[in-house]
Amino acid sequence: MDGGRTNQPKMAKTNAAPPRPGRRARALPFLHHRTTHRFLRLLGATTTKTARRHRRTARPTHNRRVARPAEPKERAVGAAEPDGPRDPDAAADAAVVAGKYWAHRHSLFSLYDRGVRMDGEGWYSATPEAIAASQAARAAPGDLVVDAFAGCGANSIQFAARGCFVVAVEIDPRKVELAAHNARVYGVEDRIQFVVGDFFRLAPFLKADLVFLSPPWGGPSYIHAPVYTLDMLKPKDGYTTFQAAQKIAPNVIMFLPRTVDISQVEELSWLSSPALDFEV
Repeated sequence: MDGGRTNQPKMAKTNAAPPRPGRRARALPFLHHRTTHRFLRLLGATTTKTARRHRRTARPTHNRRVARPAEPKERAVGAAEPDGPRDPDAAADAAVVAGKYWAHRHSLFSLYDRGVRMDGEGWYSATPEAIAASQAARAAPGDLVVDAFAGCGANSIQFAARGCFVVAVEIDPRKVELAAHNARVYGVEDRIQFVVGDFFRLAPFLKADLVFLSPPWGGPSYIHAPVYTLDMLKPKDGYTTFQAAQKIAPNVIMFLPRTVDISQVEELSWLSSPALDFEV
């Protein structure tokens, strides 16, 4: 994520007709701003986004002292969470909050001030909320979605808000704690099943309507590469990751930097049998 700028997509669909010679990918206007990312879509028709509200039950206050809630305060830049750092790198991670990442906290999570939590990596890897919502809008309410690299939950939350049921896979237990907390902030925790595990080990046992792929891009330094190649994705290259997702669902969304080598992305459809339709 490059703070302050927004993004654009890419897509493919299994069981589609083989690509005609010389076919060009169609560019779609997704968000009417400057763009810094792409994503691959391998899915079907869109439907209207649904909104969900979280109900609260009032408790009687008879014979109870009711404390007046204090005004919400913004946490100081780089401040630790109330329960303190959980690993030696916590202080270094917190430092990334400074600068453009902190300034754009509300573009990452519009409800940030209600208690959203992120670790250091989350500040530069979370999908901005508007983009996550636009990607989720390509799924149908009621779809079963696997979020293969859930991180702090930004994409899982938007799929759940869309009305999908989400299996959010993340190898880092701390990130799963943060993602589950953030899902509660957004009131969608009942639509997300969080799983601590390695996506590549779990993939053979998963089936879904759609797989969302936003694997690590290699840290903020990715932006210095004039052309981003699929082998730069972590923990495995884009080809391996994409093929693992294809075995789970007929529809795949792959979120990539805008500088990605489009010819490599096209190869993902050519290497499939039958060939895939895809959309940039």
